[in-house]
Amino acid sequence: MMTETTDPVVRVELLYFAGCPNWEVAASDLAALQAEMGFALEFSEMDSQETAVARDFRGSPTVLVNGVDPFEDPAGEVGLSCRIYDTPAGRAGSPARDQLRAAVASAQPG
Repeated sequence: MMTETTDPVVRVELLYFAGCPNWEVAASDLAALQAEMGFALEFSEMDSQETAVARDFRGSPTVLVNGVDPFEDPAGEVGLSCRIYDTPAGRAGSPARDQLRAAVASAQPG
């Protein structure tokens, strides 16, 4: 017998540090997308350099989709800093909403 689960298949985690103003833009975009697409969303504050190193945190905001950074920059430094993204509108402190939508959609089954 199969049981249906209501748990979302896609899990999105937003890693940030409080000193970066850009994480709130990403949080707002992700909340809107969560309502549209139905994924699990959690927020994790990097409150120390030790936490940043332990999580391989490469700047705020970092978005993980099912544990993977779809915007990964292997050359990015680990630590408490703001991150820059290449977006269709140019360089920005957060991925564009359509970039986030595409990253989440690519992780959804079917």
